[in-house]
Amino acid sequence: MTIRLSQKRRALMSMNKVQEFVSRIGMKKASRPIQIKMVRIGSTVLRVSIRPGNSKGVPLLLFNGIGANIEMFDPFVEELDPNLEIIRFDIPGVGGSPAPLIPLRISALAKIAARMLTQLEYRQVDVLGISWGGALAQQFAYQHPERCRRLILVATSTGAFMIPAHITVLLRMVSPTRYLRPDMMPTIAPTIYGGKFRSDPSLIQTILPKVRAPSSRGYYWQMLGSMGWTSIHWLSALRQPTLIIAGDDDPIIPLINAKFMARLIPHSTLRIIKGGGHLYLLTDAKESAGIVGEFLSRDLEG
Repeated sequence: MTIRLSQKRRALMSMNKVQEFVSRIGMKKASRPIQIKMVRIGSTVLRVSIRPGNSKGVPLLLFNGIGANIEMFDPFVEELDPNLEIIRFDIPGVGGSPAPLIPLRISALAKIAARMLTQLEYRQVDVLGISWGGALAQQFAYQHPERCRRLILVATSTGAFMIPAHITVLLRMVSPTRYLRPDMMPTIAPTIYGGKFRSDPSLIQTILPKVRAPSSRGYYWQMLGSMGWTSIHWLSALRQPTLIIAGDDDPIIPLINAKFMARLIPHSTLRIIKGGGHLYLLTDAKESAGIVGEFLSRDLEG
């Protein structure tokens, strides 16, 4: 009789734990719905996404890659601490942000981002930039140091002065065709993104539903706006604690670029991902979110 009661008690405790776990998952998914709004900064209109946090920590501002819309960050964002407030926006000409009349330089976009934060009443943020967005993240940290507490650079480089990708990869990148013709993605993903796409090209199908093709003008404006840009002459002036994440199988940004940046940025930590490709942040969202979360939770002195 005692044994039976003990077994029932254990079963009941186990059931309670399962229910509590399921409840927590449901709360994580259901709480703090993402807010989408259009924000006007002078003549520029931005489509902005805000996932509210608990208002106690510093929000995280994300800068996406070339031609990539807000939603492409979703797999990564969903794995981050639900208490972390996250701000994203479509670069002009991408996603839901109208294309500008003329190309905007990286420095102009950094200024627009700062004005957006002011309008939304954010004083300071942590900043993460991936690929092309990593250039904008560097510029923002340099141009507005008081607004950027910490900096995270993923699969990016110093711009014009970098070790370039192979010519076959560069030729794929100069056109937005991969966004305009999603049927091509499984074929070219292994070549341009590397990482897990080499062994499983169909993995790109998990990302494609999030893709919103940029306008051709918006894509080329992004490219023209960053032509000639480089951070090489001022990276050593950055004072933010900086995390650099780079895969050793990134065809677009060879690993040596991350090592070079780590030598130039004074308070930087380089995290090399074995077998990681250009879209490691998305293909390994849980793992990458853990790395980013750990960095953001460190003491500033650490």
